[in-house]
Amino acid sequence: MAAYPLIDKWLAGVDPAGPGGGFDKDIVPYLIAIWLDDYAQDFDASNIVETSSSEFSYLFDITAERLLAAWGVSRGRHGGARDASRMRGHPLSAGAHYHRGHAIPHTLGGPTDINLVPQAAKVNVGAFRPLERRAVASPGSFYFSYWSYRGAAPARAGGPGQTPTGVDQGLLIPGQKADIRRHGN
Repeated sequence: MAAYPLIDKWLAGVDPAGPGGGFDKDIVPYLIAIWLDDYAQDFDASNIVETSSSEFSYLFDITAERLLAAWGVSRGRHGGARDASRMRGHPLSAGAHYHRGHAIPHTLGGPTDINLVPQAAKVNVGAFRPLERRAVASPGSFYFSYWSYRGAAPARAGGPGQTPTGVDQGLLIPGQKADIRRHGN
């Protein structure tokens, strides 16, 4: 998994009045560099794209067709309904012990499609919830998830698998130490 040795240093300099809640200047470039370096240790990172949806940003590996990271600033509780028909249409090939987990929680406004990953059920409805709830309760905070595929089983077509082996989940609140948690998947 990735290491974040300077995250508290960069977090201490965040100006909440700045672009992207103050996170765009130093935090986002720092995190993207860490994630890309970590991913490139095991996989070709040449086809990684950054895109956005519903005010959140994503790193996606086009070749392997998998999500690497998702991030954005909390605007508090999102009250919109889940798009259940879109979620039902999303592949669920990782097995019975996996959910279509949200990289950015629905309660923060996370959409479906690119935002859904095969996530261990026990993590999705267990260990992931406390930080998600804290992000919802902390408008202006920065929430992220970085999905690791180190040691992932190959996909049936011979390419790398799409089921993550772990995830770093983080919440950055100006004036506080970073809260980054690692979960197996």
